[in-house]
Amino acid sequence: MKSMFKTKLLLGLFLLGFLGCSQKKENHKDTAKQHPVNNAKPNLIFYLSDDQDVYDYGCYGNEKVNTAAVDRLAKEGMLFNNAFTAQAICAPSRSQLFTGKYPLKNGCFANHTATKPNIKSVTTQMKNLGYEVVLAGKSHVKPASVYQWDREWEPVPKKDVPREYIPLDSIEGYFKATKKPFCMFITSKYPHGKYFDVQNPNTDDIKFYPFNEDKKNNEAYVKSKAGYYRSIEEDNTQIDKVLELVDTYLDENTLFIYSADHGVSGKFTVKDIGLKVPFVVRWPKVIKPGTTSNQLIHYTDVLPTFMNIAGGKATEDIDGNSFLPLLQGEDVEINKYVYGVRTNQNILNSEVFPSRMIRDKRYKYIRNFNALEVVEQNLTGKPNVDYFIKRGANAHKNEPFEELYDLQNDPFEQNNLANNPELLPIKQKLIKDMFSWMKSQGDILDEATGNMPIITPKGNKGFKLDQDTPRRKIPDSIKNTLKKDDYIVIEHW
Repeated sequence: MKSMFKTKLLLGLFLLGFLGCSQKKENHKDTAKQHPVNNAKPNLIFYLSDDQDVYDYGCYGNEKVNTAAVDRLAKEGMLFNNAFTAQAICAPSRSQLFTGKYPLKNGCFANHTATKPNIKSVTTQMKNLGYEVVLAGKSHVKPASVYQWDREWEPVPKKDVPREYIPLDSIEGYFKATKKPFCMFITSKYPHGKYFDVQNPNTDDIKFYPFNEDKKNNEAYVKSKAGYYRSIEEDNTQIDKVLELVDTYLDENTLFIYSADHGVSGKFTVKDIGLKVPFVVRWPKVIKPGTTSNQLIHYTDVLPTFMNIAGGKATEDIDGNSFLPLLQGEDVEINKYVYGVRTNQNILNSEVFPSRMIRDKRYKYIRNFNALEVVEQNLTGKPNVDYFIKRGANAHKNEPFEELYDLQNDPFEQNNLANNPELLPIKQKLIKDMFSWMKSQGDILDEATGNMPIITPKGNKGFKLDQDTPRRKIPDSIKNTLKKDDYIVIEHW
């Protein structure tokens, strides 16, 4: 009996312990359900269009252009009203996205030039955080040693359209098969010219703004604009297809950003029509649909944001700041200022007319360092060099040395307030902070007058000032007169 009793007692204790453990496990599961934790790293997709004004989207107020796919993203996510690039030109704009550094610091501050070879770009930074990093479409950045994509697919030819398409088949195949978290940049060649040829365009189908309303009766301009609108529509066909692939093959733990690298109407300038960019972000279950943000964000902020999302932290040498708090619903300041750079050399016009810009939410200051009113102070005493310095100033004779705009009351920068005495303290503060930033960037310009460097890539690759381009002619007497010592040679270009 004792033995049987002992056996029953042990069995009872065992069952009691088993049920207790089971109950504890069940309670743990209940707790987990009440406080879900998603440790999976989200996929990151950045779709970049080419040469499109922020003013040419339905979601940004243009009802005459078809941007249905981007408008859909704005309804499903967050639209940013104050997003910027620092340079309204292709390669320098993209280099900021991929490095988190402004053009002067990363080294690519003229078009068709290279990033400094010691930069750690998005490919290195995100690989270190466990991501595959992919480029699908237009590149326009170099060197390959800095941009080591895990996968890279070129744009693909397509019939009956003016530009190549993004590689949709490769993107779809990747979405189907991928097992790792990824960071993908889908880089379109639209709506960048060559545009569609629209027959018999109607002026009433184009929306005009203060910066272009004087061209309403310009038939060539209206035709070009109609073709540009049609190219925008074609790009939205691509975006719509990408979103279909995302929604088919990927889960909701996918962040999708849409932007365009700079405005076409302000290309090569530091005006908002060049530097302000569209920026729309969708991230289901994180971003509240249909929201907007007025905080200042910048292309240099994208990489540190991606690193933050991936569980990392931006290094001290990165210029940008993570805007993840904005995506999570916190309305906090990300940047007090954003900055702009203009380098007119190494483009088809190639005139010496550098500019710098500083901007907060309301006021914007621009300095045009080779404006006609100060050009005499910039001359070197070398006739061949001074010819090009004068030529640059005369090519932009309507642009003053200083510009100051109240963007709250003058968003299209039509009224220059640089000489308004009431705004002198604001202007002085912006000047001081701009030159402090320039110094931190290692700028080739400074506050001293008489400093007007002309630049060239190593080996004189690129557009030389003393030679013709398809858009300008140099007198025979001045051709090939510039020597290596007349330039600042950028060694890494």
